[in-house]
Amino acid sequence: VLQIVKESQQQHGLRHGDFQRYRGYCSRRLRRLRKTLNFKMGNRHKFTGKKVTEEILSDNRYLLLILMDAERAWSYAMQLKQEANTEPRKRFHLLSRLRKAVKHAEELERLCESNRVDAKTKLEAQAYMAYLTGMLRFEHQEWKAAMEAFNKCKTIYEKLANAFTEEQAVLYNQRVEEISPNIRYCAYNIGDQSAISELMQMRLRSGGTEGLLAEKLEALITQTRAKQAATMSEVEWRGRTVPVKIDKVRIFLLGLADNEAAIVQAENEETKERLFESLLSECRDAIQAVREDLKPDQKQREHSLEMDSGKVSNIQYLHSYLTYIKLSTAIKRNESMAKSLQKALLQQQRSEEDGKRTPRPQDLIRLYDIILQNLVELTQLPGLEEDKNFQKEIGLKTLVYKAYRCFFIAQSYVLVKKWSEALVLYERVLKYAGQVQSEAGAYKNSLKDLPDVQDLITQVNAEKYSLQAAAILDANDTHETESPSQVKDGKPLSERFETFCLDPSLVSKQVSLVHFPPGFQPIPCKPLFFDLALNHVAFPPLEDKVEQKAKSGLTGYIKGIFGFKS
Repeated sequence: VLQIVKESQQQHGLRHGDFQRYRGYCSRRLRRLRKTLNFKMGNRHKFTGKKVTEEILSDNRYLLLILMDAERAWSYAMQLKQEANTEPRKRFHLLSRLRKAVKHAEELERLCESNRVDAKTKLEAQAYMAYLTGMLRFEHQEWKAAMEAFNKCKTIYEKLANAFTEEQAVLYNQRVEEISPNIRYCAYNIGDQSAISELMQMRLRSGGTEGLLAEKLEALITQTRAKQAATMSEVEWRGRTVPVKIDKVRIFLLGLADNEAAIVQAENEETKERLFESLLSECRDAIQAVREDLKPDQKQREHSLEMDSGKVSNIQYLHSYLTYIKLSTAIKRNESMAKSLQKALLQQQRSEEDGKRTPRPQDLIRLYDIILQNLVELTQLPGLEEDKNFQKEIGLKTLVYKAYRCFFIAQSYVLVKKWSEALVLYERVLKYAGQVQSEAGAYKNSLKDLPDVQDLITQVNAEKYSLQAAAILDANDTHETESPSQVKDGKPLSERFETFCLDPSLVSKQVSLVHFPPGFQPIPCKPLFFDLALNHVAFPPLEDKVEQKAKSGLTGYIKGIFGFKS
């Protein structure tokens, strides 16, 4: 049962949380099964209900009919749960569909009691029934009944996991891990206060919760912090105590230490990134709450600045503190991403991977640019302009990150064989690192979380020697006579058919095949004839042959009118 359910869910939408797609698949599969088994519910004009009984269990596909009915109802319930966040009325429909799923699961369990069904399927049907029952009781907030159902399901799957091979046991162990947070949540609501810490550890190990428990666990954590926040009234930062009157800010500050500890204990980069994003989101919400209180307090703040120049109001100082937390968290997140990229770069140098986008030094340069921008914003926080120690700490951190940024810019120049630029940047890295070492005497505690500058100096010295050697070899290669196969004289392909030449441009978009447009070529022009003798020819007189025109007067005019000719 579990294997059929999991395979169907993973292949038809639940890998991406698309319950509507999975419900459509269940409906289509039910129709195909009924058509194949000739187990139709009447015709298009009349509905005739049929039930699967033990007498017709000649084919295991009859059990699959009941299972798909239960899965269709369950997937519809999960779809409605997603929609109920914005439409609360859909919660009633959600409970109805869960009850329908439990009803189908009970029918499946009853049919599996037949002698025609093996023991493994009987146990899995019982576990499936207990799982859906636990989810229904969980939604009804009947914690004790839900806990009993989940424990029954967990016990059956653990026994099945022990009875089969390791490959088959993986599926059962995964379902046990899914159920465990629900059991601990029910135990907490029954009265076990120690369950909250275990829930936090489960949330951390799994990289986030899924299903019914996700929203409830987040609400539980917020509720627990809200109870603790009632006793919190002030916070101290850099020698100044500030009262905290906003509940959202109190809850955030109380959970800050837990969130930072969870980030440190995170097992993989994906979980760590998710926790960083969650912490930044909570911090932004807290800053927004303080900013709303700052608007009506604007006039009072300006008055306090006039009375006590150089000292900001408490609410403004609290805003600066929260902004400091946000920027510091962003810096830690980018630094964590930079470390993972550096590891990927080292692995890339050892073994090239095909088909994947490999990281480049330019990616690290972008991250360090963002870090330096965040440090600039830290120096501009209101209330800290006159804090010399704070400004000095930020200045040293800026030098450290500038050194790393220069180092990766130099690495990018090395890749394109710009040796002189890379060497100059390596010298700049050593300059920044030397400044940090000479000025970090009294600020070593604040710099202990930063990357080690001494390791960078050692790496830069090694890279300089490698760079000088590569530059010498490259210079020798350019002075040597180039082989004909590497000579590129700019001739198009049509003029060098007889010579082999490795020309990468032949596979590019700007390939040179022929000269186009073609050059001009001289051709003979059409001859021009000039008659020069005509000017020197004397023609004979023709006066005697030309008839003299008679003078015509009025008489001639009249003769002409009447047609008389002389």
